[in-house]
Amino acid sequence: MNLWRILETARDQHGERIATRGANGGRDYRQLHADAVALAERLIASGVEPGHRVALLADNVPAYLDAYFAVAGAGAILVPLNVRLAETELRRVLADADPSLLLVAPAHAARSASLVDAMRRASLPLDIVSGSSRRAAAFVPRLAGGDTPAQLYFTSGTTGRPKGVILTHRNVATHARAAMNELAIGPSDVWGHIAPLFHLADAWATFAMTLAGGRHAFLERFEPDAALALMRAEGVTLSNLVPTMIQRMLARLDAGEPAPTGLRLLLSGGAPIAPSVVGRILDRFGCDYVQTYGLTETSPYLTLSRLSPAERRLPREARLARLARTGRPFASVEVEVVRPDGASVERNDREVGEVRARGATISPGYWQDALETRAAHREGWFYTGDLATLDATGSLRIVDRRKDVILSGGETIYSIEVENAILSHPAVLECAVFGVPDDDLGERVVAAVVLGSGATVDAAALVAHCRARIGGFKLPRTIRFLPDLPRTGSGKISKRALRETDFDRD
Repeated sequence: MNLWRILETARDQHGERIATRGANGGRDYRQLHADAVALAERLIASGVEPGHRVALLADNVPAYLDAYFAVAGAGAILVPLNVRLAETELRRVLADADPSLLLVAPAHAARSASLVDAMRRASLPLDIVSGSSRRAAAFVPRLAGGDTPAQLYFTSGTTGRPKGVILTHRNVATHARAAMNELAIGPSDVWGHIAPLFHLADAWATFAMTLAGGRHAFLERFEPDAALALMRAEGVTLSNLVPTMIQRMLARLDAGEPAPTGLRLLLSGGAPIAPSVVGRILDRFGCDYVQTYGLTETSPYLTLSRLSPAERRLPREARLARLARTGRPFASVEVEVVRPDGASVERNDREVGEVRARGATISPGYWQDALETRAAHREGWFYTGDLATLDATGSLRIVDRRKDVILSGGETIYSIEVENAILSHPAVLECAVFGVPDDDLGERVVAAVVLGSGATVDAAALVAHCRARIGGFKLPRTIRFLPDLPRTGSGKISKRALRETDFDRD
């Protein structure tokens, strides 16, 4: 089970289907295979050996697709770099990964020079290297075993220094096949690579779509009008976006921007989403919606909020609430919610436990970090650090990250519950709730809130809105209105950065 075989399968079964489109027309899977071979040969000629790391610094460009497969064909390990990181942060990641080569898209050539000097390694420009099918037929790929590392993703660092998550060929290939089946991905589908390809929330689709023979459409960097334009021009049928992206695209639709007509399914994860927003997605985009939950360590999906036939017959409000949940376990992975002693929680949607998982899509551990690996992998399970409940149908509802639980006045407060109450106000675009030290309560509930364009609401009105939905002890004691929220490289809200700001003032 090797990722290079996915590209070979696409060449053999979908050779004449268009893989990508660009200024020079369409590129079919036969040509994509030839181009990936040409890039793999360049890597090998540059001294890349099996097991070497190859770092990649690029936005969402079609050549990213070539790199994912070419590095596998060369027997190396791909290290996608977060282009949003500062130079000092990138240097830290490169020091940990110790790549033998840096692939650089032309847009990042200038900033890469100092990185290459610091690494004392070579670099190659990332571009589509035109290959010939005849030469490609003679190429002998360096096929690593299924349990050999294929990719190394450095986590977004919500708790501090990023950790390198190892994903094997088996992890990624198993997830690709499972996703293709779960989401009914076929050769007529077009995936919009709108979220960053350096993050697994989008990168998994590289392999699932290629395996299915579907088409890839690329948006170099997110901007709501450009994302909508890409969907319209390319006939995008599927994409995975973070809630903030969706909210900003919905705002543009409300302002009169034309809606795409080909979208059949929109996926989202990385942050809670209000049922009211799900309703707007269904109405404005005219497509289905699935809430996803997972981690880089799980390749990434653990659960999907796909509705059963019975749930599809529920009244609209109940149906939206089900779609906004974390959902049922993803194919190929076993998921449990357990107490500290390892026993399963009651399926009453009230008892809270930690989510753990095992299966072929679970990372074997962290790069050169045995301590963190042992802490997360215990008794054959990967412990996520996420807290959740289970209902009678087996559907998960994430209530918080363990580190984000607020202990205030002797009460346990789950930040996501407070966030959902705030997000239900129509003026709110996004928010983050967290605790700050308090001499009296231990911790005080603080909310950072971003309002929608042209919307107004004051703190007192927002607290009154929440009071009708959650208990008084859960209400935010401090609300700060901000123009935007700090984010990690993957687009998630960085509560760590918020805690480091001066939110504990009265």
